[in-house]
Amino acid sequence: MEAALYGPQGFYVRPGGPGPAGHFRTSVHASPLFAGAVARLLLWVDAELGRPAELDLVDVGAGRGELLTGVLAALPVEVAARVRAYGVERAAEPQGLDPRIRWVARPPGRTRGLLFANEWLDNVPLDVARDGRYVLVAPDGTESTGGPLEEADRLWLERWWPRAGAEPGERAEIGRARDEAWAAAVAGVERGLAVAVDYAHTREARPPYGTLTGFRAGREVPPVPDGSCDVTAHVALDACAGAGAGLLTQREALGALGVSGARPPLALASSDPAAYVRGLAGAGEAAELTGAGGLGDFGWLVQPVGLAAWPG
Repeated sequence: MEAALYGPQGFYVRPGGPGPAGHFRTSVHASPLFAGAVARLLLWVDAELGRPAELDLVDVGAGRGELLTGVLAALPVEVAARVRAYGVERAAEPQGLDPRIRWVARPPGRTRGLLFANEWLDNVPLDVARDGRYVLVAPDGTESTGGPLEEADRLWLERWWPRAGAEPGERAEIGRARDEAWAAAVAGVERGLAVAVDYAHTREARPPYGTLTGFRAGREVPPVPDGSCDVTAHVALDACAGAGAGLLTQREALGALGVSGARPPLALASSDPAAYVRGLAGAGEAAELTGAGGLGDFGWLVQPVGLAAWPG
């Protein structure tokens, strides 16, 4: 998985590719309402920090910088002027990037502001277990049985995926590497808020055969680790959560940030038809971001560092 995603010809780092947006649709690409909501969250963090002279905005798994670009555009000019924006990606800096965005390979230390990771953790490589042993996968997708689990992985499964091995042939995805990646990212936040948004499941409802899959050109495909497709698995966000963290659905989080799929009042169609049409379009986009069975079911892991809990 590491080689397929981040090796020399890996899916996310090979030059000349279209980037994630060319293969799958995230909340960022679904509607500018998402960037607007993140901008409002950053304004809340800014107020909690006492409106410092410099306000950090760190986008982990920044793609081609789409979210950062949208947030900077949605902020009041006087706030945007104080923002230090970081796009954290292993791919090279995209052409035409907003010069206000600093492109880096890892999150900066001593962050004071908002660290936001949208669909990053699902691409942190992990191992798959079956019947107490590792599942090995060749570059052509052929699977074989590997050795017995290391103690740390076995203990992780006992705590966080308790049904692992309950029935012969069931699979489990060992999320320990994701826990460690998230803990390292949060450790760099000196004061502020860290948020991870992703496909997720919880301890009580782990899928018996896992979630590992691939995406290419907008279609779900077998997760063949040859660099030709995204290889992804849902995230055990409850295992990643540190002390004081909260878990919400995207529907709940965006609702708290003012994103609503409610239709505009019908009377507006007569008094201001253009505004009514814009309202309908916005309601449709909001419905996609918050809809059950889709993006609205994504998990938001919200980790405050030296701040009050959000939402308060």
